[in-house]
Amino acid sequence: MHTTSVAATPIKQYPLMLRFFMPTVTDMIFFVLFYMLTYGAWASALLNDADTGWHIRNGEYIRKTFSVPQVDYFSYTMSGQPWYAWEWLYDIIISYVHSFWGLNGVAAVSALIVALTFTLLFRVALARGATLFLAAGFVVLSASASTIHLLARPHIMTWLFTVIWFYVLDRFQRRRGRILYWLPPLMLLWVNIHGGFLIGFLLLGIYFIGNLWSRFTAADAEARAQAGHLARSLAMALLLCLAVTLATPYGYRLHVHIYKYLTNRYLMDHIVEFMAPNFHMAAEKYFEMILMAAFLALAFSSGKLTAIDILMILFGVHATLFAARNLPVSCIMLTLTISPLLTRTLRWGSTNTELAAWVRGVFSFIDGFSGRMGIVEGRLKSHFLPIALVGLTVCLLMNNGEVFYTKILKAKFDDKQFPVKAAEFIAAQDIRDHLFTTDTWGAYLLYRLHPRFRVFMDDRHDFYQEAFLKEYIKAASVAFGWKTVLIRHQVAWVLASPDSALSNALKEMTDWKVTYDDGVAIVFKRVARADH
Repeated sequence: MHTTSVAATPIKQYPLMLRFFMPTVTDMIFFVLFYMLTYGAWASALLNDADTGWHIRNGEYIRKTFSVPQVDYFSYTMSGQPWYAWEWLYDIIISYVHSFWGLNGVAAVSALIVALTFTLLFRVALARGATLFLAAGFVVLSASASTIHLLARPHIMTWLFTVIWFYVLDRFQRRRGRILYWLPPLMLLWVNIHGGFLIGFLLLGIYFIGNLWSRFTAADAEARAQAGHLARSLAMALLLCLAVTLATPYGYRLHVHIYKYLTNRYLMDHIVEFMAPNFHMAAEKYFEMILMAAFLALAFSSGKLTAIDILMILFGVHATLFAARNLPVSCIMLTLTISPLLTRTLRWGSTNTELAAWVRGVFSFIDGFSGRMGIVEGRLKSHFLPIALVGLTVCLLMNNGEVFYTKILKAKFDDKQFPVKAAEFIAAQDIRDHLFTTDTWGAYLLYRLHPRFRVFMDDRHDFYQEAFLKEYIKAASVAFGWKTVLIRHQVAWVLASPDSALSNALKEMTDWKVTYDDGVAIVFKRVARADH
C-alpha cells in the first residue's frame, strides 16, 4: 500500500489560503501561552505579587524627576538610606505601559515576554538538533514548571535574555564568526533591567571552562587549537561584558551590594523565593520530569558528552535545588542541553539491532514523524495566528479592555488576596505613615497610595537588609519583643489579615481597637501608648 508522507507533498501545492492560515508548532506554542496568560487560566497568576506595583511607581518617579533614585523614598522607617534601584530600566518601560493601558497592559506585555521566551526556547532547541517532538515536549514541561515564579516582574526578562544568550554562545561554539559581539550590548540592557544578569556570566564561564578543558584534554591537535581559540574569544567577551556592567547609575557599588545580598545567609534562609523547592507542589513535579529526562540522557547518551553539556546539567540541577526562584532558568538550560542529547539517543535506538523490533519501530516512528513535521515547520512562515492574537489584544487594550461594553481584559490585584478595600479606608482616613503591615501588602499600598503614603516595609528585601528584616519578622510573628518593635518605630496603625497571629494578639489588647474589618484585612488603631 502506498502512503504519502507530509514531506512528499510540496508545501506550495497546498492552497494559498491554507498555507497562510495553517499554524506551525511554533505558532501554537506562542498562541497557547499568550492566550492562557492574557485571557485564560494563568491570567490571574501574573499579578499574584504586589512587587509589580512599586516598580510602576518607581518608573513614574524616574520619568518625573529625570533621575534614578539613589536613596529610599518609599518608606518612613528607612527614608533617605541608600537604595539601589537596579531594575530602573524595566521600571521606566512598565510605567509607560501602565500609563497607557493600566494593569491590563502590564499583564499583556508580561504575557508577551513569557510567550516569546518559550517560543524562542523551542526554536533554539530545534536549532541545536532536537527533534520537534522532544523540543515541544520539553518546552511544555518548562513552561508548566515556570508557573512557580510566573509574575509580572522584571525577572521574566532574565528568562528571555537567558535563551538569547545561550543561543549566541551555542552559535559561536558551532560556527565561530562574530556573533559574540552581540553579548556586550545585550549585557548593557540586562544589567539595567534585572539582577539576573549574573546568569550571563555563569553561561559564559561554562562555555569558557568547557573549551579550556578541551584545550588540554582533546586527543587531536587541531581540536586543541580550536578549543584554545574559542576559550580566548570567550574570555575576551567575558571581560568586555564585565566592563559593561559598570555602566549603571551605581557603578561598582552595585556589584558590592549584590555580593553582600546574595551571600547573606539570613536573607537567603528567610526570603521565600530563595528557599529550596517543595517537590510536593505541581510546578516542581514538572521540573522533576525534566530532571529524570536528564538522568536518562546521561545514562543512555549515544555519543560522547562534552564538558559544556555536563557543566550545564550540573549547574541547572544545583541552581534549582538551591532556590525555587531559579527553577525556570534551570528548565531553560536543561531543555536546551537535554533535548538534543535525547534526540541522539532516539536516533541511535531506531537503528540499534540489540533492541526489540517494536522498540526500534517506536523510536523510528517518533523520529520520522518529527522530521516530517519539522519540514512543514520550516516552510510555513505567515505566523497569522499569533500575529492576529497580539493585534486583537492591542485593539482591546486601546479600548480599555472592552468589546461592546463587555469587559474582556480584567487584570487586577485579587481583592481576596490583597487589601483592596482596606486601602480605600486608609486613604479616607488620610493615614500617611506609621502603619505596620506585611512586606507584600506594603508593596500593594505603594501601588495604591503612593506618593501620599509611606510604608513600614515592602518586599525590597535587599534594601532593608538583615537587621531590619529580623525586627519585621519579630513583629509580624508576635515573637518575644514584638511590642517593642512597634513602639520603637512609632507604629500607630496595623493592617493585618484576620487569621494572623498579629491580629489575634492585638484583639486581646486594650490599647488597640479595630477600626476596619472586611474579612480580608483588619485595620487596628492604637488608642493609648502601650506599656513595655
